[in-house]
Amino acid sequence: MNPLTITDPVRLGELCGRLGSAQHIGIDTEFVSEDTFFPELCLIQVATKDELATIDAFAIEDLRPFWQVLTQGDHITILHAGREELNFMLRAVGAVPKHLFDVQIAAGFCSNEYPSAYGSVVSRFLGHKPAKGEQRTDWRKRPLTNAQINYALEDVRYLLPLYHCIVQILTERERLSWLEEEMQSWQEDVIAAQDRKDWRRVSGTGKLSPASLAVVRELWHWRYEEAQRRNRPQRRILRDDLIVELAKRKVDSPKQIMAVRGMERSAVKKNATELAACVRRGLESPVESEQRGKRRQPPSQLNLLGQFLAPALGTICHRAELAASLAGTASSVRDLIAYRMGFPSEGSSRDGRSPLPSLARGWRAELVGKVIDDLLEGKKSIRIVNAKDTDPLVFEDVR
Repeated sequence: MNPLTITDPVRLGELCGRLGSAQHIGIDTEFVSEDTFFPELCLIQVATKDELATIDAFAIEDLRPFWQVLTQGDHITILHAGREELNFMLRAVGAVPKHLFDVQIAAGFCSNEYPSAYGSVVSRFLGHKPAKGEQRTDWRKRPLTNAQINYALEDVRYLLPLYHCIVQILTERERLSWLEEEMQSWQEDVIAAQDRKDWRRVSGTGKLSPASLAVVRELWHWRYEEAQRRNRPQRRILRDDLIVELAKRKVDSPKQIMAVRGMERSAVKKNATELAACVRRGLESPVESEQRGKRRQPPSQLNLLGQFLAPALGTICHRAELAASLAGTASSVRDLIAYRMGFPSEGSSRDGRSPLPSLARGWRAELVGKVIDDLLEGKKSIRIVNAKDTDPLVFEDVR
């Protein structure tokens, strides 16, 4: 099929009309994220069983008709590692497609690799190698060459074949419901992250006092709003290390703030007064202490059990040809053990109540959690059959 290049609203409308009757739509985007608050959309690639197309996001001012087609139809939208594509939709029309299929996530349910690069997934399931050569392209520059367009189309060319191949495997292994559960959870997380203003993710705050953390909180919120107003990346407005340093010093005068090493090279020289106000607000309303020291300390055997049972997750997943990194981590195993023993985990509330661990919910409980529960209760044992085997551990029922 001959690829289409869409550069005007009329041809975009025609494409959207055809997409309205498609059963499967594969999409990908090219964007640049290092110079703006939100990633700058440059190109959209589209694939159906009948056509391939690119949409020039610089040539067409209003892309909402395209996003509306994707989010309103009953088709299946196919992506690879599509978090940013969902973000583009949410910012444009406030919705996501009814039926989502992310081949990166889906591949993790029928292989031992997750997350896998697009080329790796195509090679593993289809035996092809997508063309390379334009990885360092600045997608903002125009005109785009034929080589750049063809390279971009490689990212959608195999999406529909991947969908059909992986669905067949998951159907045979009775895991389609597992994927649907994971896609729903992933989609909800992407949507929730749109409004999540997580100032606690500032690096270097682990040992700060409640008063200093409150200063971090106020400076972070100021930086967020200022970066959005200027359309600049947040860390180009004020670096994390400078936020932490200001929080440690608790200085609330513009002169003292600008005396901090590194501030003279920052993008906020003219905002010292606003930063001083942030520091004062933080000092006046400190973050409440979590009082972790008053919680019951977990028993010593928790560490031992965690170290002993953590390999079970990898063994179970490897034998099931499912990526262990998709199922959980050693911390996930430890959280389940702590929960079963009645001790608070990292996500516990102040009264010590722990949330239901991931390995005790849904498909993870079915695949991994039940085995670990049986091991904890003495219903199963672990035995080494062949130390030279790739999976030397065997789980056996205790008689």
